[in-house]
Amino acid sequence: MPPTLANGKICYLEMPATDIARSAEFYRRAFGWNIRQRGDGATAFDDTTGEVSGAWVLGRPPAAQPGLLFYIMVDSVAATLDAIVAAGGQIVQPLGADAPEITARFRDPGGNVIGLYQEPE
Repeated sequence: MPPTLANGKICYLEMPATDIARSAEFYRRAFGWNIRQRGDGATAFDDTTGEVSGAWVLGRPPAAQPGLLFYIMVDSVAATLDAIVAAGGQIVQPLGADAPEITARFRDPGGNVIGLYQEPE
């Protein structure tokens, strides 16, 4: 099924990386993202919905301090934090810091800080 085409939709991300293979493996393991090679040889990803895609880029500074901060929706922030650590990421804001919202933040292998969000039941 092709992604939704809609005016104003966020559809593509370029994520800074220091080691593209390491970042790709991290997101595959921690979130189940589909990793693929584009026709131009770049390593790209599709999120689990197939609605957002992107690629890792070298030579850009990481988003190490939240300015623009995006969140990845997960079924369980607690379980995802365990998966992030197991895959080589680092927790920078623990679960509960934004209560009553169910969130946390992590640093990926490229140094980017990204949020996690769990929809309340």
